[in-house]
Amino acid sequence: MVRYVSQMVERYDERKQMIIDFHTHIFPDQIAKRAITSLAEQIDYLYDPVTYGSKGELLSKMDEWGIDVSVAMPVLTKISQFERTNEFAKSVTDGRIISFGGIHPQTDDYKRDIDCICYLGLKGIKLHPEYQSFDVYDKNMLKLYDYALSKGLMLMFHAGADPAYKAPFRSSPKAFRAVIDEMQGGVIIAAHLGGHAQWDDVEKYLAGTSIYLDTSMGTEYYKAEQFIRIVKSHGSERILFGSDSPWSNAKKEIENIRSMPLTEKEKTDILGASAQKLLGL
Repeated sequence: MVRYVSQMVERYDERKQMIIDFHTHIFPDQIAKRAITSLAEQIDYLYDPVTYGSKGELLSKMDEWGIDVSVAMPVLTKISQFERTNEFAKSVTDGRIISFGGIHPQTDDYKRDIDCICYLGLKGIKLHPEYQSFDVYDKNMLKLYDYALSKGLMLMFHAGADPAYKAPFRSSPKAFRAVIDEMQGGVIIAAHLGGHAQWDDVEKYLAGTSIYLDTSMGTEYYKAEQFIRIVKSHGSERILFGSDSPWSNAKKEIENIRSMPLTEKEKTDILGASAQKLLGL
């Protein structure tokens, strides 16, 4: 571990910047390839996965592409997955990988589950309105959010369209705005720049608010001009680089961001500095 920290500091010194991918997915080795293949089939192979979802493959790509830290985001699709998913999340958290925990919205005791996630030392919770069948702005969910935030956990949401599901979708920038107004504090992150394929509404409802946005799935989809407008109006300190690995190529995403007419500070914030502050690195 000491050797790794030393190497990480050396890489940071060389580049004057830490690169953090705030949105990745990994699975236990014994099910990783099967899980990714099944998910790819659900979307008719719309995205070509860059890995088969194992920790080893993710680390290999991180080394190849100069990424210092990745944040893994598990999603529970069944209540029964809670224990093993969060134990796996704990087991893969080692410095280079930091995993959030997972909770199922239909749990019979959300406080117990959130307390368990805190006990395991995980930094946040990933929620997916489509895969977990809940509406983002739901009175019952607000109690779960409030308790998690009160415990110092970050909340990461899938946001917007998902190719495995049909519209209308269960999240929207307008709904996220209602949530952050209700919570009035804590770290809430909306993936896919606040709502995949809903970026006009991101500008209308979310730009300049307290919510964090990640860049995942990503620069190949939203127009560069709109991304730049959102960075300028929202603030680069609240935008986090994310690839949604294995569903997007982080190297290309990083190159796209670096090529944009943003200031060096804005690029530094997006590619790692904003995430460093949130993660305490």
